[in-house]
Amino acid sequence: MKRLLMLHHPKLPRSLMLAQEWANDFARLGARVDLVSAWDEPAVKQFVGDVDLAITLGGDGTILRAARMCAPARVPILGINMGRVGFMTELMPEDFDARAILENAFWVEERAMLHAELSRAGQSLGAFEALNDVVVGRGKLARVIRLATYIDGDYLTTFVADGAIVATATGSTAYVFASGGPILAPEVKTLVLVPIAPYLSQVKSLVLPEGSRVLIKLDADHRSILTIDGQIDYDLEDGDEIRVQASANLARFARFQSRTYFYRTLVERLRERGVESQRENNKK
Repeated sequence: MKRLLMLHHPKLPRSLMLAQEWANDFARLGARVDLVSAWDEPAVKQFVGDVDLAITLGGDGTILRAARMCAPARVPILGINMGRVGFMTELMPEDFDARAILENAFWVEERAMLHAELSRAGQSLGAFEALNDVVVGRGKLARVIRLATYIDGDYLTTFVADGAIVATATGSTAYVFASGGPILAPEVKTLVLVPIAPYLSQVKSLVLPEGSRVLIKLDADHRSILTIDGQIDYDLEDGDEIRVQASANLARFARFQSRTYFYRTLVERLRERGVESQRENNKK
C-alpha cells in the first residue's frame, strides 16, 4: 500500500478542498493519505518518515518548507501550483492524475541543498538547512555592512554591501537572479556567491566548485539579519560568523515533464515576468 502525505497551504482554502478531494481519489485506489498543513512542522515531521511521496498544494514557498522537512527522510515532493510563480512546482491542479502518481509514472530529480551554521564568540547558535539560499543582510537600517568572506579557509575579500547571498542552483533563479547573478541548471551541485549592492567591488558573483565551504564574518555597528530561504530569520550581531556549505541532504522532486523541462519553464517564466512588468509600466 502506498502512503502519501498531502501538504496544503493554510491561507489558501482551495488547497485544502482539493487535498481532501484528491485524498478520497487515492483512498479509492488503495492508498493511505495523511493531510497536514505545510506550516505545521511538528505534524509534518511526525508523518514524513513513513511516506512514499509528499504532495504540496501551494507555490514555491510551500515547496521550500516541504523540502527542508522531506529531504532528511529522502521523500520526493510533487508540487501542485496554486501560487503566483510556481517555478519549482510540477503540475497545475487540472493536470492532477491520482492513478499516474500511484503507478510511479514520474522520474525523480535531485537538487542540492545548503547547510548553514551560525556562531557567536566561538559558540554555535544553531544549524539550518536551505533549498534556495542563505542570506546575510543589513537588516532594517539602510546602512552597509562589512562581510569578510573566506572560501575553503582562504580569505577572498571583504564586501562592503547590503549583504551577501550563498545559493544553490535552485536559488539561482530567485534572489540571486534578482541581484544580477547567474542562473544555474537545477541539478548542478555547485554553489553561487553574490554580494548585494556591493560598493566598489569587482566581484559581482562567483560560481564555486562542488564541495566548497563559505565563511562570512560580519562587521556591523547595527543589528543585521540571517535569512534562510526567505522564510526564517535570525538577528545577527557584530562579529557573528556564518558557515555555509552543501548539505548532506538532497531535495527530491517527482517530475512528469521531460528531463529538459527547466529550460522551457525558465523561458516561459521570464517572458511572463516581462509581460507583467510592461503592464505595470503602462499603468504609470
